[in-house]
Amino acid sequence: MSDKNMPQTLNIHNQPTPFLLLNRDKLERNVAHLRQHTDRLGVPLRPHLKTVKSVEAARLILSNGNGPATVSTLKEAEVFAAAGCHDLIYAVGIAPQKLPRVVALLNSGTDISVILDSVEQAQAVAEFSRQTGVAIPTLIEIDSDGHRSGVAPGDPLLIEIGNILHHRGAELRGIITHAGESYHCKTLPAHQAMAEKERAAAVACAEALRKAGLPSPVVSVGSTPTAHFSQDLTGVTEVRAGVFTLFDLVMEGAGVCQTTDIAVSVVATVIGHQRQKGWIMVDAGWMAMSRDRGTSAQAVDQRYGIVCDMAGKPLADLLMVDVNQEHGILALRPGSQQTLPELPYGSRVQILPNHACATVSQHAEFAVVRDGSDEIEACWPIFRGW
Repeated sequence: MSDKNMPQTLNIHNQPTPFLLLNRDKLERNVAHLRQHTDRLGVPLRPHLKTVKSVEAARLILSNGNGPATVSTLKEAEVFAAAGCHDLIYAVGIAPQKLPRVVALLNSGTDISVILDSVEQAQAVAEFSRQTGVAIPTLIEIDSDGHRSGVAPGDPLLIEIGNILHHRGAELRGIITHAGESYHCKTLPAHQAMAEKERAAAVACAEALRKAGLPSPVVSVGSTPTAHFSQDLTGVTEVRAGVFTLFDLVMEGAGVCQTTDIAVSVVATVIGHQRQKGWIMVDAGWMAMSRDRGTSAQAVDQRYGIVCDMAGKPLADLLMVDVNQEHGILALRPGSQQTLPELPYGSRVQILPNHACATVSQHAEFAVVRDGSDEIEACWPIFRGW
């Protein structure tokens, strides 16, 4: 057989673009770093698998094959359960039509908890538990920072919900909270204060349940920033975090990681130039990057992503400044004194994303590499859906 007919080794220079590149070594370092921190504080980590949506990636993230883990869709719960992960929290407020799928998972041997923050939800869960004869494990969501949903600490609603769950057929497991406002913290003291605020709110609510004669064996807290900056987790039983596995520009802008920690990028090809406009066109638009503009609220707006060379080194002040469905526009950061780099037609770049979770969900697989290597050692499927 002639050389030209030999199978070509898959690498970052011949894989069709756009594609999602994952540095396995960075992923493993990110996971090890947070585990070491939570281990020092004496609290187990329950990773959120919504960021990777990949069984192969999850095996590197979980401490063992069966969890514990967090998911954001029942599709995630079903896929990871089928792969052997049987200790899950479905960390989105439960909708009534999803309860049959929850009970199916429970009946198949997966320990999955749902979360809620209203009397109506509690009544629905308790009623379905009675109808099926399956006590659905449930956590009451606490609003520890005004970010999103949850019961405010001190609100009598907490005890009302707890009584419905505990006395009408469901299994009350305790408290869960997510300090999403931590994404907006800008300094180390602010991050540390937010982590303590999250802890204190969750612990106080758990104590309120216990004082009312209700169980709260679980006190679950978590966001990637608070997980990294917690100094004291007294009273907490577990920490959840998700984007820490891959990191992204929002986390870099919040001071949680460095650009060099970001484990995922989109590889794109230069398809043209608009030199009079100072633009370089690439074949990755919002279908590859997502429309997430999370850094727009931070001190440094990274538009749709930082552009790097194929070694992963940022090209000075070059951003993906705009996107269409399949076109990306690269240009210098507004006010930059740099010169637009010469990127010839057909050359390739890596683009670091604003929000790793959103970018990953745009792709069907990870192309996996190691530090310093151009060879793609594996392609890990990414699943989607709800």
